[in-house]
Amino acid sequence: MTDGEWGGEPGAVGRAWGEPPAEGGGDPFDDALALVNGTAPARVRAGSGPEAATVTVPYAAGGATAAASSATGGGDAPYTPDDPFAPDDPAAARSGRSGPAEPAPATRSGPRPTPDAVPWHTARALAGRAVAGPPAPETAALGEALGRTLAAPLTALTDLPSFDTSAMDGWAVSGPGPWRLDPPADAAAAGEAAAPSGILAGQDPADGLLDGHAIPIATGARVPAGATAVLRSEHGEVRALGDGGRRLYAPRPAPPGQDIRPRGQECRRGDQLLPAGTLVTPAVLGLAAAAGYDELTAYRRPRADVFVLGDELLDRGLPREGRIRDALGPMLAPWLHALGVEAAPPRHLADDADTLYAALTESTADVVITTGGTAAGPVDHVHPTLRRLGAEVLVDGVAVRPGHPMLLARLAPRRHLVGLPGNPLAAVSGLLTLAEPLLRTLAARRPAAPYRVPLAAGVPGHPQDTRLVPVAYRDDERHGLTAVPLRFHGPAMLRGIAAADALAVVPPGGAERDTELDTLEFPWSAGWSAGWTPDWAAPRDPYDPPEATGGRT
Repeated sequence: MTDGEWGGEPGAVGRAWGEPPAEGGGDPFDDALALVNGTAPARVRAGSGPEAATVTVPYAAGGATAAASSATGGGDAPYTPDDPFAPDDPAAARSGRSGPAEPAPATRSGPRPTPDAVPWHTARALAGRAVAGPPAPETAALGEALGRTLAAPLTALTDLPSFDTSAMDGWAVSGPGPWRLDPPADAAAAGEAAAPSGILAGQDPADGLLDGHAIPIATGARVPAGATAVLRSEHGEVRALGDGGRRLYAPRPAPPGQDIRPRGQECRRGDQLLPAGTLVTPAVLGLAAAAGYDELTAYRRPRADVFVLGDELLDRGLPREGRIRDALGPMLAPWLHALGVEAAPPRHLADDADTLYAALTESTADVVITTGGTAAGPVDHVHPTLRRLGAEVLVDGVAVRPGHPMLLARLAPRRHLVGLPGNPLAAVSGLLTLAEPLLRTLAARRPAAPYRVPLAAGVPGHPQDTRLVPVAYRDDERHGLTAVPLRFHGPAMLRGIAAADALAVVPPGGAERDTELDTLEFPWSAGWSAGWTPDWAAPRDPYDPPEATGGRT
């Protein structure tokens, strides 16, 4: 089955779920059962012998294992990339490559069993525990602390506000009123100092305010001693007096403390404002500055290198001559930045084992993320290179669709590699499954609170593996917030995820409408999409294949 049959490429109309297969094609449920029982027949290419049906398995040394492989059921049947229950994720495929795998090199004495795929929840937990914790904290200037995590509580260095301030433009008044704005003419003639014209923010009034007097004041200005309230400018009326002075009147009394922000209203010196472990956001930076900080003690942001593998990839222009545009390079670096990671510009590496080896040897990043090359094809060099480096493979294959052939390896103490599949949506699956938990631990970020949302439509499932399906949040008048499964969810597609708020975690076997599922929200998602629904994502039947009208329903 192709991506178009499941993912809904424009103009493709595939066999619907549950429709009998074409003559000569195996039923996917029967095939899966045979795989689970270890009795699956060998898949043979036309004109080739049975040996062409097997695939050399990925390198696995010291990797975590699960109870059952999603591809072989834990038996010794060879791994087959055209798993009938991965119609939208040929497990060994990488972006731009298709077709049966090459036979095993002659130097091998026959294929080895595929390593057991790690259950999805287990893989995420393993990735989060791959390091014991973040590196030692360091001091960072406020301008450099954004996106880091506080390593110590944020304690107020001063009262906030540090003095009584005016909450409004108007007049500082003393007593019940009315209030004199200017001294009497005879007072001025006697040599008494005239009242100041007003108090602005940043000024420190030297003189107190006499009872029955008022003085203009600006928002944020320090309230003079003796003032009992602030009268807003729109609530006062100034009248001239016979002696040349002016008097301020109010329609109602100004109660003591009106529109004055008292010293220490927000906090007192020594109060804990935020605990250690708080993510430094722009608002946290503002609070820290207001509380008197010039620098913060925080954990540094993890550093990541992104290596995009594949001779078939172009960095500009239209696809041509069998080559396609690189979609992962432009996507992964900003995604990592949104996760609080310092990511260097992605590097495009040719399909060459020595080139990959040199790049991994030279990298000093905490985490190296590669795209493609994680399967067992003729130019898939990640596993052999890890063996050459003496790396420890922690996760080698995850029971999830898309993204089955993802991996996690330890290159050195506190240095790791996350191998993502080459297909874009499969790569996002790997990013959220393995890279995000690992980077979260390195950055000392707390895990996001579980968020469960009911489905607006049912989602078919893999019989054994978890599925990650793009969903958009929509407000339903009857059910409240719901998750609408989006079309174009094949492993090589980005159209669905570009309109999504999250990935829904669909358990094996699928989920019916109104079932509450966990969601993996994207770092830029506000949990709401302003009600916009693409016309190809209508809740009425989001899994219908599009008509031959360019994908529009």
